[in-house]
Amino acid sequence: MKMEMATYYSLSAAVLLLVISGTTTTLVTATDHIVGANRGWNPGINYTLWANNNTFYVGDLISFRYQKTQYNVFEVNQTGYDNCTIDSAVGNWSSGKDFIPLNKAKRYYFICGNGQCFNGMKVSVVVHHLPSPPKAAVAAEHSPTKSASPPSVLLDWGLCSLMVSIVLVRFELNWI
Repeated sequence: MKMEMATYYSLSAAVLLLVISGTTTTLVTATDHIVGANRGWNPGINYTLWANNNTFYVGDLISFRYQKTQYNVFEVNQTGYDNCTIDSAVGNWSSGKDFIPLNKAKRYYFICGNGQCFNGMKVSVVVHHLPSPPKAAVAAEHSPTKSASPPSVLLDWGLCSLMVSIVLVRFELNWI
């Protein structure tokens, strides 16, 4: 009987861990922004328009796809961006498939360092802090009564609790 109960609690803990980890991993995701989308990192593309149609958050990636024998990527300051110079470079990449983490809330400047910056191969993006949880979610956590329509984050935890309860009851009945 002791062995059966130990197995039951181990199995219950494993199921609980799986359910919770599966729920929490869906709450926060990073986005990989491919510069130029399907056109990639090439001359003659309006990267300002592309950047303005995307929202960048801390933790996202910016990816440059290009022919590595022809182009490259340099992260520079605003002066380097405005003048198409790499004197102020704080990073450079040349793999043809560069994945650059956006780890700080700030404006980033990227240029092609082989002269193609003058042909439009430059992009500037503003990275924002992650948005705060909705005020309704914070208020609901501290309120004695929950709203009739809780935010999706609370629904995920409610669903998680329900699933754990069902699993525990199911396994408990099998051990009797």
